[in-house]
Formats: sequence, structure tokens, C-alpha cells
Amino acid sequence: MDYNVYLLATDPRNPCRDVIHSRDTRLKVKVFCLDEEGFSPDDNEIQLYGYADHKLYAFETIDVAAEDALDLVSAIQWYANYIGDPEMEILPEDPRPRAQYRDVQ
Repeated sequence: MDYNVYLLATDPRNPCRDVIHSRDTRLKVKVFCLDEEGFSPDDNEIQLYGYADHKLYAFETIDVAAEDALDLVSAIQWYANYIGDPEMEILPEDPRPRAQYRDVQ
């Protein structure tokens, strides 16, 4: 079985702004800590969300290509293991109540 290898770029000024890079594809994923910063989803990208250690994260692709989108969940699972919460629940939509309201307007 093939395993994807992921690399992590971190911002020394913002510990909540990681970028996951796939070594084998062009997939790049920005990580946002929604409890600590604002987040406005880009309509041209894919967003998934996850709860880990009582924190809510948003994961957003960067210039996603259709063939790389398939690796998104495994990249998030890799990140969950990296931060020490392999049981992270991955969600398809922003679970925050105000995010749902914004979409209706």
C-alpha cells in the first residue's frame, strides 16, 4: 500500500498558520485555528473542518487541482496525528452557527 508523505510549513509569528504540503502531489492545505482567528472561505477552494482537543480547525486548499483533491482527507488525518489527536472528527461544513447563517443570506 502506498502512503502519501506530507510536509509542514509553519509560520514562526503565528503558530496557528500551518501549511500542509504533499510531497507526491501538488496538494497544499492552509490550516486555520478558528478559535483564535477569523476565516473567510474562498469559493474557489475546498474547505473541511475538524475538532481536535476542543479546538476547531479549518482546512482550505491552495490552488487545488481535481486530481489532488482526493488526498485532502488523508492530509488532514496526517495533521491530526501530527498535533496528537488522531481521532479528529473531520466535518464537511463549518459547524459554527454564524457560519450557517452567513450562507443563507
